[in-house]
Amino acid sequence: MKTILKQIIILILAVFLAACNVKRPEIAKVENLDNYNVEEKIKALDIELIKPGKPVANYLGAVKTGDLVFLSGQISKSSHGELIIGKLGTDLTTEEGYKAARYCGIAKLSVLKAEIGDLNKVVRIVKVTGMVNSDPDFTQQSQVVNGVSDLMVEVFGERGKHARAAVGMASLSLGVACEIEMIVEVID
Repeated sequence: MKTILKQIIILILAVFLAACNVKRPEIAKVENLDNYNVEEKIKALDIELIKPGKPVANYLGAVKTGDLVFLSGQISKSSHGELIIGKLGTDLTTEEGYKAARYCGIAKLSVLKAEIGDLNKVVRIVKVTGMVNSDPDFTQQSQVVNGVSDLMVEVFGERGKHARAAVGMASLSLGVACEIEMIVEVID
């Protein structure tokens, strides 16, 4: 009986240890990407990353913990650094909001690159939260946040698809059109 119990324990330990050493499918998928270079894709899309600004209070633009990078909210600024201000449904159209969210996405990529050094380390865009400065009657928040979602898929392909929230807000800091935050899985 002791021999059988000992063999069962050894078998359970062997299975557990084997499971610990198995690479997750997403990581294996990223490591085996042939001819797909995120940095080259960004150039091909004619996207210019910007130098990330420093936070203006006691927070960080990005925090990496384990395999996840949590990116702080990025407010809408044009490619020239000018705030994109206005309330969707009153001051801005859905298309203008889409562009504002896309600019937020480009800024997110810039912060992410500064944090991890190489965007080819991205396993997956895990979650996007889009906050849209909305008139009470405006109901197209999801179409606005598509600006960042579409960008992530353009840049990363299938691994750019993510979970998401697109919510309307009564107001946002400095009166900006939108603010976007992201969670990204990376490999070292």
